[in-house]
Amino acid sequence: MKFWMRKLAVVLVTIFTLGMYSPTALLEIDAEENEDAFSSGADINNLSSPVTELREEIDYTITAPIVETNPKEMAVRELTQMAREQAITKFGPKIANQVETEFTDIILPNIEAVLASILDESGTDNYAYFAITENPAEGYGERIFNVYDERRGKDIAKFHVRRDNRPLEGHYFNFHYHVSSDGFKEHHDIGEIYWDKNTPPKWMA
Repeated sequence: MKFWMRKLAVVLVTIFTLGMYSPTALLEIDAEENEDAFSSGADINNLSSPVTELREEIDYTITAPIVETNPKEMAVRELTQMAREQAITKFGPKIANQVETEFTDIILPNIEAVLASILDESGTDNYAYFAITENPAEGYGERIFNVYDERRGKDIAKFHVRRDNRPLEGHYFNFHYHVSSDGFKEHHDIGEIYWDKNTPPKWMA
């Protein structure tokens, strides 16, 4: 009877302590496996994650855009803008209201091309010294502006607009220029704008 009681006591103790006790041998095996995993994978800080890999793929370097400045193109743009301002001043509000759009779309690009040609012929050292006069002729005078060399104080080209009255057609504004190389004698056409059959007002009116 005592033998069976002892066996029963052993079974009960085993049931109550189930899961609370891990054999020492199993713990040692588990520890060795973890140690192998860390040693083969090196340090935990070196372990890569998807976020780390994504950061490595993205280039975070911000580079400023490279802007190439061409001295001749800059000079042509500035002179063209000044040429437009002088032409609008010469027209005056009455004429400008009717011809400004056509002048900007048709005549001004031709003036820009002429200015670029003049700068090409002048040589790269002279770009900074070219300027435009600011006194267009009033009334019936033809002068819009002159291109001159500030360093030498000499005119390089003269840009004019002439009034042409063609019978049965009406009045036109003829834009042209003269250059110093021929003593400003030759007449070089730029383009023309039709006004009306009625006589246009005076310049700057």
